[in-house]
Amino acid sequence: MSGKFVRASKYRHVFGQAAKKEKCYDNLKITKNAWDSNIIHSNGKYLSVNWDASGGGAFAIIPLEEVGKAPDTVPLFRGHKGPVLDTAFNPFNDKQVVSCSDDGKIFLWDIPDDFSFHHYVDEKDETKDITEPTKILSAHNRKVGHVEFHPCAENVLASCSLDYTVKIWNLETGKDEITLQHKDLVTSFAFNYDGSLMATTSRDKKLRIWDIRSGKILSEGPGHTGAKPSRVTWLGNTDRILTTGFSRLSDRQVGIWDVNNIANGPIDGFVVIDSSSGVLIPIYDESTSILYLAGKGDGNIRYYEYEDDILYDLSQYASTDPQRGFAAAPKHTVAVKENEILKCFKTVNDSMVEPISFIVPRRSELFQSDIYPDCPSTEPGLSAADWFAGKSCHGPKLMSMEALYEGTEPTLRDAEPGVSISKEKEAKEEEKKSASKSANEPKELKSVSTPKPESSTPKESTSESKAEVDEVLKSSTSVNKMLEKVNDESDPEDDVPDVDDGNEEWEEVQKTDVPSINSVQSEETASSPATTPKTSEPSEATTKNVPEVVSSEQPKSVVAEKSPEPAGSSPVKNLTPEPAAQDDKATKTPTAPTLKGTVERLSSLVDSLESQIEKLTLASQEKDDKLDALEKKIDQLLNK
Repeated sequence: MSGKFVRASKYRHVFGQAAKKEKCYDNLKITKNAWDSNIIHSNGKYLSVNWDASGGGAFAIIPLEEVGKAPDTVPLFRGHKGPVLDTAFNPFNDKQVVSCSDDGKIFLWDIPDDFSFHHYVDEKDETKDITEPTKILSAHNRKVGHVEFHPCAENVLASCSLDYTVKIWNLETGKDEITLQHKDLVTSFAFNYDGSLMATTSRDKKLRIWDIRSGKILSEGPGHTGAKPSRVTWLGNTDRILTTGFSRLSDRQVGIWDVNNIANGPIDGFVVIDSSSGVLIPIYDESTSILYLAGKGDGNIRYYEYEDDILYDLSQYASTDPQRGFAAAPKHTVAVKENEILKCFKTVNDSMVEPISFIVPRRSELFQSDIYPDCPSTEPGLSAADWFAGKSCHGPKLMSMEALYEGTEPTLRDAEPGVSISKEKEAKEEEKKSASKSANEPKELKSVSTPKPESSTPKESTSESKAEVDEVLKSSTSVNKMLEKVNDESDPEDDVPDVDDGNEEWEEVQKTDVPSINSVQSEETASSPATTPKTSEPSEATTKNVPEVVSSEQPKSVVAEKSPEPAGSSPVKNLTPEPAAQDDKATKTPTAPTLKGTVERLSSLVDSLESQIEKLTLASQEKDDKLDALEKKIDQLLNK
């Protein structure tokens, strides 16, 4: 049975849950204008809806608690001479909203304290519209398509227009302080986390990163190649942005970009979503690293988890009701006790707005700190004057979400500095390389207790070890006596194979005159100062640890190389070759083994012992090198 690998993630089972019919906002007249905007927006307390109104432009403000079917006549925010194209709530004042219109104007509105969407009437009990904006901003000479507040500085607003500009406004003075000039219509723009940079997409199919206060382009490159509008959003407090758009073949695409190298194109290329025709609206939740994609004309909402420049598919919220508008409420307005991580809204059939909650399914009744890190608060990090004067901060003031769970006053803190994904990826690559390098290193061999001469050191090379063994063998009385005995009883033989270097040959000895190897060993033992009987068996450790080699300096002889033995030790028994198999006749008339056979066995035995000595020496060298490296690393750590 084949298994399927599933990536571990605490958001793997996130699901979307739509509100019941009675909890929706029904009987609305949502605009049918074809301008590419989100149509609806929310600040967690109010919902703004671009309204289909005659006689100029208007939009509606709906308090979120006023659910259900709206009356046929509702109060509207009127004043624009053309259709309202976009709205935005002030993140630091939940009763302030701005609207932009086809007439080229931007209006700043204050929502009355007693405002009600279902029942806001005048003295005559007639529905009352709000027609007087708090402030009018008029510096664009063409229609204004999008507006957005600065994420950190109070009373700073950005707008884009068909006059090919993005303007940065000071709402306190009503002046456009900064203008970012483009070559074509700006279809989308987004502030970075601390509001110092801005990413813009344009109808000229270019993607640009701007230093706002200097008005300079930091990075620029070709974006999506399709003719339809593209969108851009910043991926949290990082140096990455995400765009949605279309290919030449009208496939819907998503691209992740390094803001420092836009010209290099999207990281790992564009990701093709599908071939539908609706513009994808991206909503990124930086606290959970989840990207939500709501396509215009789609019923479903896809969501992905972003990590290390990769979007991992989580799931999708399925619905048969297509949406044209989509909006998400701020993080601090979610239902923490219900494990809700995103509260969003979608339009249905241009007559209803449906709330949707994305929930992490958990049974615990405790606060889930791993899915609720600190989120942006309603307190500004800077004033407008400070920001335009050049001051900056790391991001918006952050608040503890545990305080929302407990119902206490939240504590505020400053945001952390931005994260460079490029540097993090490089660090991870270095860690992987070092881990694989250490994993490929051979394991340390177990130490073998080999008797060594007193003059030997732990770091001797193989050649030095052999030279010392040769010296020991030359000074061995037992070995010399055995060599003399072999030479005295050997006869010439032409076809004996070479033993050492091919320059010496063995002499043939008649079979009847050759003493057995056992007798040679007995004589050797007798000549050495032994304190144990001849028949005593050597210990296993001694047999294994005594090296034996053939000396190349003794012609016409076999040298059994071994380390000096302490007095009283028994001879090494594995020097004796096993007797050859004998037939029945040989059993009746025993004959001694030939010198040729003996030499061949001794030669093979010596070769194997030489290879073992070399391996042990190399193992000892490796061990010492590792110990030295470890000591150096410890010294480096101690010196830091």
